[in-house]
Amino acid sequence: MKISESNLGRVAMALYTSCSLIAAAVFFAITLTGDFGWVARIGGAAWVFLLAMVILMPTVPAVLRSWVTGQKLRFAEHDHEAMLRAESEKNDERAGARHH
Repeated sequence: MKISESNLGRVAMALYTSCSLIAAAVFFAITLTGDFGWVARIGGAAWVFLLAMVILMPTVPAVLRSWVTGQKLRFAEHDHEAMLRAESEKNDERAGARHH
């Protein structure tokens, strides 16, 4: 299947859901070798599935989009100077409000 911008969401969903299910299945299989109750095994597998979904849902589509479009992937890009200016302006406004 060729990944394009039109089907990127469906492909990403299939990929992050599959990876999350695999992670949960691996966790469940590992717990079979130990002395764990069924509630711990199933609950732990569900927890691993949910955590994997939380991590992969925003990450996989971004990576696929950058791969399909050829754009460089930029995680957590910040304009530090703009953030400092905004904070300084807020402080100036607060100081001005106190003096009036």
